[in-house]
Amino acid sequence: MGFTMGLNLLLLVAMVATNILSLYHLSSTLQTPKRPPSPAPVPDHLLHQLQTIRATISHLTRLHPTTDSSTKPTTTTATTPSDLLLHSHLSPIATACHNHPDLLHRYMSYTPFSHCPQDSDELAESLILRGCHPLPRRRCFSKTPQKPTSSLPHNPFAPSLPDQNVLWNKYTCKSFNCLMRSNPKLGFDPIVETARFMTYTDELDLPIPQLLQIAKAANSALRLGLDVGGGTGTFAGRMKLYNVTVVTTTMNLGGPYNEAVALRGLVPLHVPLQQRFPVFDGVMDLVRCGHAVNRWIPLMAMEFLLYDVDRVLRAGGYLWLDHFFSKGVDLDKLYAPLIGKLGYKKVKWATGNKTSSKNGEVYLTALLQKPVSK
Repeated sequence: MGFTMGLNLLLLVAMVATNILSLYHLSSTLQTPKRPPSPAPVPDHLLHQLQTIRATISHLTRLHPTTDSSTKPTTTTATTPSDLLLHSHLSPIATACHNHPDLLHRYMSYTPFSHCPQDSDELAESLILRGCHPLPRRRCFSKTPQKPTSSLPHNPFAPSLPDQNVLWNKYTCKSFNCLMRSNPKLGFDPIVETARFMTYTDELDLPIPQLLQIAKAANSALRLGLDVGGGTGTFAGRMKLYNVTVVTTTMNLGGPYNEAVALRGLVPLHVPLQQRFPVFDGVMDLVRCGHAVNRWIPLMAMEFLLYDVDRVLRAGGYLWLDHFFSKGVDLDKLYAPLIGKLGYKKVKWATGNKTSSKNGEVYLTALLQKPVSK
């Protein structure tokens, strides 16, 4: 009996001692865990880029507050400037692509290592016009005409342009002759285009010889120019004959305008009006704003366009508003003060009533010179 009790007591002591040792070992393991090897330090430039990306995402999130169908739309606080909000809508940052997922999905749906879909150009232009500038498709080949001609004209005012160098499947007309017959004012008729920018009929006209004479009298060289909304590139073609290089921004709205510019031996830029000009600061001698720049552009977008013109113009360069039209009251109250903000010298400022207008619309032709110093 005594032996049994002694044995039980010994087993109890051994069990308690074992538990105490286990607890001690466990606590020491928790207190002094094995430290993993320290990772390599992140380079400072990567940290700076990460901080910039986070700040940009946070900024765009504030500018585009999310809404829920079960709640009322979130209103932006009054502390955010309205012009900054508009700039976020006009900006080519990917937020504009986020607002049009259906178009973006169609644009990015293609079979790798084959031809790009036939509607590639249409989808890309639809996205660009909405402020979304998607990255080029990878691993698909752009379609080209089956039998293009290699004998391309060097004269920008050739009697005709080769139809076989254009993909016509997305247009109603299937030839340049069809476009000429449908509307001679579209810019595809060489006879009509030859006479443009060379004649003077009223105060609204500014013939190119007169423009060159004005620049020469002011000792201001004209070598490089940008034609905003230049259609088929007639102004660039005429200036080419005077040894002045002009690039043309144009869109393929209903016709192959970019192809026509290129076939005339000129440089087309597939750029909408709300995009920043792909030109460096202060390098242009002349910027012409043609028929596309008119009163249907929102006022704030018009202001951004004018200030981007100021960005690319060199000191002493010229801004030419060619037949800008608007309502007469809007020209006096809105557009003239907006243009006046630039502080440019008025070399020419002529207005005239738009014929057959029922809304009191007027034309403005203005040649403005950027100051040498501000």
